[in-house]
Amino acid sequence: MDISIYFNTLDVDWFSFDEDRPRLGDVAQKNLKDTGFPDIADLDIAIIGVPEERGCVSNAGCHEAPDAIRKFLYRLFPGDYKARIGDLGNLISGDTLQDTYFALSAVVSTLIDHRVIPIILGGSQDLTYANYRAYETNGQIINIAAVDAKFDLGNTHQDINAQSYLSKIILHQPNYLFNYTNIGYQSYFVDLEAVELMNNLYFDIFRLGDVRENLRSAEPLMRNADMLSFDISAIRQPDAPGNNNASPNGFYGEEACQLAWYAGISEKLTSAGFYEYNPTLDVNGQTAHLIAQMIWYFIEGAYHRRNEFPQESNDNFIKYRVQLDDFADDLLFYKSKQSDRWWMQVMNPENIQLKYERHYVVPCTFEDYKKATSDELPDRWWQAYKKLM
Repeated sequence: MDISIYFNTLDVDWFSFDEDRPRLGDVAQKNLKDTGFPDIADLDIAIIGVPEERGCVSNAGCHEAPDAIRKFLYRLFPGDYKARIGDLGNLISGDTLQDTYFALSAVVSTLIDHRVIPIILGGSQDLTYANYRAYETNGQIINIAAVDAKFDLGNTHQDINAQSYLSKIILHQPNYLFNYTNIGYQSYFVDLEAVELMNNLYFDIFRLGDVRENLRSAEPLMRNADMLSFDISAIRQPDAPGNNNASPNGFYGEEACQLAWYAGISEKLTSAGFYEYNPTLDVNGQTAHLIAQMIWYFIEGAYHRRNEFPQESNDNFIKYRVQLDDFADDLLFYKSKQSDRWWMQVMNPENIQLKYERHYVVPCTFEDYKKATSDELPDRWWQAYKKLM
């Protein structure tokens, strides 16, 4: 598919710098009138601007976000890697919101097929729905991680928007969602019925205070995700004022960068989106600058992936068996010799339906292993098991 038909070209003035050492704006391949559309076969990562806000809720102006973010992103210096990054330009908005969804899904699906990681610069967060639909094309059962102060369930009868897109994903048929993980929800923004629904669906939800108390606990959550949806309103207003739904509480800027790095370094994660930034409400570009740094950390993480995944025949892992008193089968844990990261096997793979094959080995922590050695079944194991059953 020729995805270039979906994009407008970029403004060349954003990429001009006077220093000798190249910046990201110098090394990125760009969709310019003079040079043409980047060859996606030469890319590892592709930046996609989506200036779409018809699905926003109380945040008009977020369609201007992609260009505002670029102006800060391309001033940054690349890290210690050979950058194969392309900026495909801004997606041409469709006549209807559904047309934009279709175009974005087609673009993301094509990039994933070519093993290129798309980074979506929204626009409103309902674009997460279009990102999810891209995986439907490949028939891939996926996990979604969302950094968000809310669940964005909305009402099932209302049209899709930035605060109801998750319900549309859950109800969409055929359904390709295995797990949804919310990182950083704030209890006063979420009613008890929504929490109960999430628990009944065996989704993983983590309050802001719990994640901030141990930020490293978010690493295996990102490592288990196929796509990331990051709502900028999950960051505290003093650090990211450019959002009409921001509040005094949330993640600090450096914590948001750490979460982005965890997402980037995840071998499983194949797409990411950053949404709801509103330049009309920003202060001296502070929020745009923070998002640019978050994307920098995501890219840094992606170029430091280790391509680790535990298998029976892989000598790079140490295998541990733990017997629980009231449990018939041993729990299997894997520890990487390279990174010291942990995984656990939920059940014997012979009992798994083929479509769930990617999900029976779950990223975990050393604390999960210690819990098992104390004759206690890890919550993470039990959550995955219930979904598989």
